[in-house]
Amino acid sequence: MEGQTSWDSYYGDNARHFKQSTDGNEEAEFDMVSLESILPNDVLERILSFLPIASIFKSACVCKRWYEVIHSRRAIWANRVPKKPWYFMFTCNDTAAGYAYDPDLRKWYNLELPCIEKRNWFISSSSGLVCFMDSNTRSRIFVCNPITRNRRKLLEVPGVKFPDYSALAISMDMESNDYDVVVVKTKQVPEDFLQWELSIHIYESQSELWVTLATEVLMGWRGGDEGVICKGILYCLIHCTGVVGNPIRQGLLMYDLVARSSGTLMSASISVPCSLTCGRLMNLNDKLVLVGGIAKLDRPDIIKGIGIWELNQKEWREVARMPHKYFQGFGEFDDVFASSGSDDLIYIQSYGATALLAFDMSRRQWRWSQKCPVTKRFPLQLFSGFCFLPRPEVAT
Repeated sequence: MEGQTSWDSYYGDNARHFKQSTDGNEEAEFDMVSLESILPNDVLERILSFLPIASIFKSACVCKRWYEVIHSRRAIWANRVPKKPWYFMFTCNDTAAGYAYDPDLRKWYNLELPCIEKRNWFISSSSGLVCFMDSNTRSRIFVCNPITRNRRKLLEVPGVKFPDYSALAISMDMESNDYDVVVVKTKQVPEDFLQWELSIHIYESQSELWVTLATEVLMGWRGGDEGVICKGILYCLIHCTGVVGNPIRQGLLMYDLVARSSGTLMSASISVPCSLTCGRLMNLNDKLVLVGGIAKLDRPDIIKGIGIWELNQKEWREVARMPHKYFQGFGEFDDVFASSGSDDLIYIQSYGATALLAFDMSRRQWRWSQKCPVTKRFPLQLFSGFCFLPRPEVAT
C-alpha cells in the first residue's frame, strides 16, 4: 500500500521467503524472520545474561555472532559471577572428565576442562585462574580459565628433571591481573635417604620468565605435594624422613616471595598442630588454612577425624572439627582425602565416593552438596577434585 513501509525495509536480508504446500495441493507463501538475527547486541546480551554462567560460554558455540557478543563483554558477565567458589569433581580414573558444582544454585554442570589430560595432574587455583602441571615429566604447565577456556602454556620449569616430589601454587593479583606460579621440587640425594634437595622456582606473568629462588639440601626432611601462596608467602608441607621422638611427622615451610627470604629454609619452618594422616593447605581471604586428617595416637596411619586450623603469625588456631555424623556420612574414609577452598568455603571429599561436604568459615556451618550425577561403577574407581572461582572476565 502506498505510503506504508515494506516488510523488506524493516528486516532486509534477515527475512526468508518460503512456500508451503497445503492439503489441497495449493501453495501458501510466507516470510519468516529469525528473531535472534534482528535483535541488537545489547538486547541479545540481556537475554543471554539470564542463563547460568556455565551455559553462557557454551552458547558461544551457537554462531559467530553469539561468540563475539559473549567474548567481547566479559566484564559484563562479571556482574553475574556466583558469590561462592565452585568445586570440580573428576569422575573418571583415566581422563579429566567430570562435573562442576555451583553451591549458589546447588546444581552440577557437565564442564569440559581445557589443557588437562588426566585427573592425577597437579592443580592449583587463584581468583578465577587454574594451573595444571602434568604428573609424569612435571615440565608441562598450563594456566587457564575453566569457564572461558582461555589458556596459556608456560615455559618449562628449570631445576632437576623428574623430581621425586613436586608442589604447585598459583597466586593472582586482581588489580593488575598479573599472576605468579611457583613450583617446589624435591629430589633425594643419591644413596642417602636422609638428604633431600629442595628447590623453589617462580614464574611471573609480567616477565614471562622462570627464576630459581632457592636451593637447599634438607637433612631428615623432604618436600611434598602440598603448597599455597598467601599474602606473598609460599607455604609448603614438609615430611620427616628421619627417626624422631616427636609423633608429629609433618611441618610447614615458609618462604617470602616478595622479600626473597635469606637464611636456611628450615629456619623458617614450624610444626603442624597435631599428628596428621594428611594435610591440605588453602588461602581463604588472605588467611592460611590447614585441613587435616587427625591421626590416632597409637596408630598414626589411621584417621579418627578431620580438623580445620588457621595460622595466626606462627601459631595455629583451631577453627572447627568435623562432627562425627558427617564423618560417618562418607562411609569408609581413607587416611587421605581431597580438600580445597576459596573465600569462605572449604570442600572436603573422600577419594572413594562422590559425597561432597562444604564448610562455611564465616557461618561455621557444615552442609552436604546436592548428589553428584555420577555413581560409583566399580570398587577401585576413585574421585578427586579442586575448587575454583568462576570468573569469566579473567584472562591468562
